[in-house]
Amino acid sequence: MARLLADRPADTLTIGDMARQLGHSHGAVRNAALTLVRRGEADQGAGTGQPRFRANAKTAAAAQTAVISPPGTHPPRAQAATARTTITAAATPRQTGPIRRAGGQVYHPRELADLPDVEALNRLRDADVPVLLYGPPGTGKTSLVEAAFPDLLTVAGDGDTTVGDLIGEYTQADSGGYVFQYGPLVTAMTEGRALLIDDATLISPMVLAALYPAMDGRRQIQVKAHKGETIKAEPGFYVVAGHNPGVHGAVLTEALASRFSVQIQIGTDYDLALALKIDARVVRVARHLAHQVELGELGWAPQLRELLSYQKTEAVLGTNAALANLVGIAPPEDRDAVADAVTKTVGVKKIAPLTLGKQLPASAARQPAGSTGSAHRGRSR
Repeated sequence: MARLLADRPADTLTIGDMARQLGHSHGAVRNAALTLVRRGEADQGAGTGQPRFRANAKTAAAAQTAVISPPGTHPPRAQAATARTTITAAATPRQTGPIRRAGGQVYHPRELADLPDVEALNRLRDADVPVLLYGPPGTGKTSLVEAAFPDLLTVAGDGDTTVGDLIGEYTQADSGGYVFQYGPLVTAMTEGRALLIDDATLISPMVLAALYPAMDGRRQIQVKAHKGETIKAEPGFYVVAGHNPGVHGAVLTEALASRFSVQIQIGTDYDLALALKIDARVVRVARHLAHQVELGELGWAPQLRELLSYQKTEAVLGTNAALANLVGIAPPEDRDAVADAVTKTVGVKKIAPLTLGKQLPASAARQPAGSTGSAHRGRSR
């Protein structure tokens, strides 16, 4: 990267320019360019739109020292699809261990089509097969995508998402004028990055229509708000979407479903919950409630996100308070069923949502969370 910039000192190059010349993925090129900028060995142009980079006085020296990655660490994405069609799943390295996501959280891969899920998603990306992940909130859809694609950009969809949120819009600059700020869709297209449309089915179909030309054979869009500019997708650009079927207002239209050739159901991994040392009795409660949801007898069951929150709450406030909170976060129409399952499985007395009690006397001493107060009774270890 440094050598390329040093050889063209008068030029400012985009991520796409450099990726084409180096034969690496746009995500890898972007990370390398930003690393040079952080080390003061290259300059990034000011302004909005596609980031541009150029050499400075330190770039030539940086190019003299090679940073060598293991062979195959950064294969050109354009070649990956061809290469993978000639190898079997058994011959492919299986990344089964925990993966640290960009935010520092750890993701534990699961099996998908006889492959680790992160590997399966990368194969689908290499083949340019868009994926829709669907399942209840809190089951790990976003976590999986973040673990699979370190170069990910995300759009958090809702009923208020606009075309401008995807493509871009004019914003006021410090000088007082207006400049066009490209949105995540344009950035993902020009830099060849993965784009997650989270809660895509909450977004208006008219808004989502702006995405479709980038996903079909055209692989380009027109930015009508910015002089009708045509944006073409670079190799590596990929779209994955999330859908929560049980959320009010989430509608999977035929137009949206037809754009995603592969649709994967995501549920909570209860074995993982046990491996993470979450109270086995509470995991049994969650399994039981999930079965009732499958039978149509109930509308809600705690997923992995709620089970992890239970574990943290229990560590701070104690078992009874954590159980009460688990009941309280259930939808009102399901709380009685959840409370009944908790009392029968965990073996505590009738439990209600976590609620503030009467005012404490001014002289009452504050009891530490780790003491043996009432919030900690009801569980034997």
